[in-house]
Amino acid sequence: MSELHLPNRIRQLAVSQPSAPAVTAEGTTLTYAEFDSYTNKVATALTALATSPGRVGALLRMGLPGAAAFVGCAKAGLVFTPINWRLNPDEIAWIAADAQLGVLIVEADFADAARAVAAALPDVRTIVVGEASLDGARSWDELVASGDDTDPGLGDDPETAVLQLYTSGTTGKPKGVVAVHRNLYNVPENFELYEFDDDSVSLNALPLFHIAGSGWTSTCLSAGLHLVLLGEMRPALVAATIAEYGVTHAFLVPSAIGMILELPDLADYDLSSLKVVAYGASPITPTMLARTMDTLGCRLVQRYGMTETMGALTALRAEDHDPHGPRTYLLRSAGTPLPGTEVQIRDIVTGVALPQGETGEIVSRSRNNVSGYWRRDLESASLYTSDGFLRTGDAGHIDEDGYLFVTDRVKDMIITGGENVYPVEVEAVLAEHPAVAEVAVVGLPDERWGEAVTAVVRLVNGVERPSEAELIAFTVGRLASYKKPQRIHIVAELPRNASGKILKRTLRDTLGTRVEATS
Repeated sequence: MSELHLPNRIRQLAVSQPSAPAVTAEGTTLTYAEFDSYTNKVATALTALATSPGRVGALLRMGLPGAAAFVGCAKAGLVFTPINWRLNPDEIAWIAADAQLGVLIVEADFADAARAVAAALPDVRTIVVGEASLDGARSWDELVASGDDTDPGLGDDPETAVLQLYTSGTTGKPKGVVAVHRNLYNVPENFELYEFDDDSVSLNALPLFHIAGSGWTSTCLSAGLHLVLLGEMRPALVAATIAEYGVTHAFLVPSAIGMILELPDLADYDLSSLKVVAYGASPITPTMLARTMDTLGCRLVQRYGMTETMGALTALRAEDHDPHGPRTYLLRSAGTPLPGTEVQIRDIVTGVALPQGETGEIVSRSRNNVSGYWRRDLESASLYTSDGFLRTGDAGHIDEDGYLFVTDRVKDMIITGGENVYPVEVEAVLAEHPAVAEVAVVGLPDERWGEAVTAVVRLVNGVERPSEAELIAFTVGRLASYKKPQRIHIVAELPRNASGKILKRTLRDTLGTRVEATS
């Protein structure tokens, strides 16, 4: 089974399709033979620099250095540790120290963060992509030139660590999620999910430090595709790149899909090559899905998972996306389990497995599930049930046909007047209002009800502003009375993390303070 581990696939493809394009970034394309040689040089160069415990950090946008460092680390038996470059320098330095980095590869734009890391880790070896004044640093080109085309030959052991991603830290200090090669194993059945073929061209404009970005890189290269890398998820740039390279496949987060659909000149881009868009990382409404399919004219595949599952647990396949037919209700589903994955619903308090249709915590068992967190024994132990199922922290139910419906994060559930309200239900209804572009629903403290269902809305550009009463009235007849929002706030933007996920904790904190100030 090891033949489908990422480094071995690059080695194989360099022989089986040496002239096929592998990676394109900033106008430069490397074939699989060239990419194999290039990553050998990166691997040997990093081997000479890295120190125990073998963590190589990266403050890099999606591009050739990031993809090559990922594969080079895999070939060298090192652990690629991309860090969220949107964090402030002190936060980045904390993660670097927690990971015990021996090497840091950094873009020149993030020089201040690199200095903070060097102050926290005086022995770290810094590699700079671009021009920056950093004491003792070497350039990326110098690093590659210092290596040779001798493959270290590692990456064969399925239990060897290869990737360390840090959780977003919205509920405390970020935790390092450690993946071994087995967790990133790409099976042919998963390639079939995306309907890849010999001529597929894939786009990746996601951040390396998120499993969606690093995982899509691993999947596409393991499948032998031509992978086009973009350092920024700018809607116009994404559309132009699809048109320029004839992109057939892309992984996009819902917020990016929304921004592309809102491009005023979208019709000017030739997106006819696009066959499949995979999406995930945050919730999406059925209204948005139907609009996406109608506008882009492509097939959609949803992936549901988390960092600790190294990508997807379930998938809503293309044939299950039926926006105007009798199976429209499936657009609210996260699909069915992927091959080799078990998914159950368990009681949140007792841990007892629940029957079909009942809501509880989603748990899973899969070869893709990581064993735990870096240097966090207590948190690692609490991640799993006694019989080896990973606790996702998400609430949901499974219907009679085996489709998983994710209702929300367990901690985001609202208890109002003794009744449970899952925000995603309210969000799906409000998203149908023609003036609503995006919506997030949270619970805020309320003396009478315990928590008040509160919606935060971003409006479609240029529409007449609806009143709070009008938006609440829109939910009448569509929701049970206790689920209707009691308050609605209209905002210019919703707060998000790097993956595009709306930060509900930030909304609760901000709006809770506002409510206290006016009470």
